[in-house]
Amino acid sequence: MKKLLALTATTLALLGHAAPALAQNPSPPAPAAPATTAAAPAASGLPWVAAEVRRVDARAGKITLKHGEIPNLEMPPMTMVFTVRDPALLEPLKPGDRVRVTIDKQSGSYRVMELQRSE
Repeated sequence: MKKLLALTATTLALLGHAAPALAQNPSPPAPAAPATTAAAPAASGLPWVAAEVRRVDARAGKITLKHGEIPNLEMPPMTMVFTVRDPALLEPLKPGDRVRVTIDKQSGSYRVMELQRSE
């Protein structure tokens, strides 16, 4: 990262542009938050996880999600079926929708606790 900043400063200087911001603050920017979680936890205290809907089975109260890492469960990204705390959450969803969810393990089953559509 330091080499990239030095190269950028040199390039800007060669092009005749001033690079005072680089000279004043040579430290690299802080890393961005992972794409799989939002900055703040949900109301439940669980982390938000980005996911894509693959299948919806409203009658069974289940949803198949291709999800990012689930930190509270130490689960890597994958596609799997989850039960849903409230089957009404499934009504407006269809395959391909992007959502963010909170997931917890209850009675030996992974369950979607909260679900919000995302852009």
